[in-house]
Amino acid sequence: MTRYKPPEIESKWQKKWLKDKTYQAKDFDQKPKFIMLTEFPYPSGDGLHMGHVREYALADIFARYKRMNGYNVLYPMGYDAFGLPTENFAIKNKITPQKATEQNVNNFQKQFDSLGFSIDWDRTFKTSDPSYYKWTQWIFLQFLKAGLAVKEETLINWCPFCKTGLANEEVVNGRHERCDNLVEKKVLKQWVLKITKYADRLIDGLKDLDFPSKIADQQINWIGKSVGASIDFEIENHKEKLKIFTTAHDTIYGVTFMVIAPEHPLTKKITTKEQKAKVDNYIKQASFKSDLERQEESKEKTGVFSGAFAINPLTKARIPIYIADYVLMGYGTGAIMAVPGQDERDYDFAKKYDLDIVYTTSLNKFVNYQKEIKPHPDKFFMANSGEFDSMTYKEAKPKILKKLEELKVGKTEVQYRIRDWIFSRQRYWGEPIPVIYCEDHGPTPVRDEDLPVVLPELKDYEPTDDGRSVLSKVESFVNTTCPICSKPAKRETDTMPNWAGSSWYYLRYFDSKNDKAFADPKKLKYWGAVDFYLGGMEHTTLHLLYSRFWHQFLYDQKLVPTMEPYASRRGQGIILAADGTKMSKSKGNVVNPTDILDQGYGADSLRLAISFLAPYDQTTPWSPESVVGSYRFLDRVYRLYMEYLNSNDKKSDNSKDLNRIISRAIKKVTKDIQDLSFNTAIAQLMETLNELYKLKNNGLNTKIWQKYLSLYLKLLAPFAPHLSEELWENLGNKDSIHLSTWPEEIKEIDSNEKTKIVVQINGKMRALLTDLSLDLSEQAVKELALKDPKVKEHLNDQEIKKLVFVKNRIINFVV
Repeated sequence: MTRYKPPEIESKWQKKWLKDKTYQAKDFDQKPKFIMLTEFPYPSGDGLHMGHVREYALADIFARYKRMNGYNVLYPMGYDAFGLPTENFAIKNKITPQKATEQNVNNFQKQFDSLGFSIDWDRTFKTSDPSYYKWTQWIFLQFLKAGLAVKEETLINWCPFCKTGLANEEVVNGRHERCDNLVEKKVLKQWVLKITKYADRLIDGLKDLDFPSKIADQQINWIGKSVGASIDFEIENHKEKLKIFTTAHDTIYGVTFMVIAPEHPLTKKITTKEQKAKVDNYIKQASFKSDLERQEESKEKTGVFSGAFAINPLTKARIPIYIADYVLMGYGTGAIMAVPGQDERDYDFAKKYDLDIVYTTSLNKFVNYQKEIKPHPDKFFMANSGEFDSMTYKEAKPKILKKLEELKVGKTEVQYRIRDWIFSRQRYWGEPIPVIYCEDHGPTPVRDEDLPVVLPELKDYEPTDDGRSVLSKVESFVNTTCPICSKPAKRETDTMPNWAGSSWYYLRYFDSKNDKAFADPKKLKYWGAVDFYLGGMEHTTLHLLYSRFWHQFLYDQKLVPTMEPYASRRGQGIILAADGTKMSKSKGNVVNPTDILDQGYGADSLRLAISFLAPYDQTTPWSPESVVGSYRFLDRVYRLYMEYLNSNDKKSDNSKDLNRIISRAIKKVTKDIQDLSFNTAIAQLMETLNELYKLKNNGLNTKIWQKYLSLYLKLLAPFAPHLSEELWENLGNKDSIHLSTWPEEIKEIDSNEKTKIVVQINGKMRALLTDLSLDLSEQAVKELALKDPKVKEHLNDQEIKKLVFVKNRIINFVV
């Protein structure tokens, strides 16, 4: 008997699939369409890692399943090539990012090919291809024309290591999510995309999408919509007013001081001469802290008195204005009214600086507004609140707002946690922003016919220390002419973030070779929204949110036919090292999929192992033993089929048993794939194989086994595509198993098979019903049990309060 040799089998079929274009999706096909999308990889120097393999293997299982169920499946792949990962790799290896991208993509492509994914490679591209980023630049210009792309001076997150500005979403726990270095604050003139204009749309759009709550909630919380009131406080001896936003305007009578962020534009204007030195020193110290450090609840609150006073619009009391770093300029208005009687942070601050505390509840003690009063406004009564005393907070809140409106010092307002997207990057490796600056015409968009603005290839491209892009030093790039008047002009030298190219990449898969538009409208209409999108949870408030924003904008411009890009989204769990720690090169615990393939276990074994580890959405440690176990399972599959092919047995009849075994397998595997329970589907395939081996001892009737072995192979095909294809061919089939039809559930199960059912009363066995037909209903078993003499004796006419029934196993009477 020949041995199972994965490398030979897999190489053979990978070449044939590529040659035959087995997995090529067809535009305008008569079959129903299905788009299986995954996040495309950054082509870093490390190649595909185990997280990639898990994501793409799970998606491939589902794509193959849908293809066998009669769908025109598009499972595409490209490369998210622009951005910091590639540029940093290039700097480290002293090569250009263009060369690094070429090398890394070639390495990735070899790995992709060796893993046997059913990807339509005819549609592939890199975001760094000029033919692609021409359209990224074109879409940016549509934002510009719509007034949603503007250049303005703003306080940004600055990564001193990467020497570039960052969006808020790229800062995690005060650190750059790419390099993990602490982020600083810096004021720079930056291009900004007005994502806040779409804040409500981005929340409302989630209602009709198949997004798990943990994904939808992350987006909703990040957008952070708050309905409250904006209130103007006069500043003594100043024309300016201090505007605050609060969701607790019903506590205004308890305000005893104001707090503004160190970066607030009024800070320097209102600070008195006597306090200037202290304030300047405090601002300097605050600049060294991350937003996370400033917001830590356990950290002692610090601040400094500005010397200025505000006036409470309702009580007319003088209120000292403090500068404190626990207030952030990026949230609300960068100023708060402090209510120490109802807010814990304010209480701690008031105690430290010996400030007044006024309690606005009849309990005359500290009561947390957010945690206690706000959830139950009808249970707390106002006090020390003038004309509103003795009212409940529920009654007083709208009346206080009405009074503020009558005095023209307050109004209802909606604010958001999300900030506009900082879109400029002071790095080289990105799409040039297609804007030209003319002395007469100001910032002017590059003409459509002049796109793309090609990124020049540079030998010296390392970031500068002065906050300017390296492109600003390249005269041949910077110097140009105005598109309007043809006078000498200057190009924009900042580049786009790596999120730009990934915000619309799925649309390019529909028409990747088009040089007249980013995609043909007819193809956009045919393919529509992405049916199923699998990706990482870490990109929920980055790529996924940005992408939805871009798509909604394109919909408003009548450039795409659907309001949302993704109908369904799931997030797969992370693969950890075998010891449960994060995989990293510094720890030496990174598992390279190529190393596993080189050991001879094969792609099918790796795919099975990584799919069998845990439910798809759970983080799980890698298990080297799982590949060996998967290989042994596939080896047993191979040997069973080889024995069958070499068998001449025509006498034994296993049809009833085979019918039962395969019927259950079809039902279970089908349901598990639909539920994304890939690990339990594989467990069922393993259990079914064990049962087939038991039956084998009774003989391998060639006429009977052919049918059931073919059905089993179809169930195995999405998980182990190479071996399934090989054995399918050996069974005499000419067409690919992956283009065959998924097995329908076998309804006829051997009706002569019998079972036994235990009869319990209050959990104790009292009788055994034998020789029963399979799958009897609860009512039928109940009637048989009640006729049994032993059951009658123990029941003794007692009242049956409850019935517990497990089909084919147990019936329990609770009396």
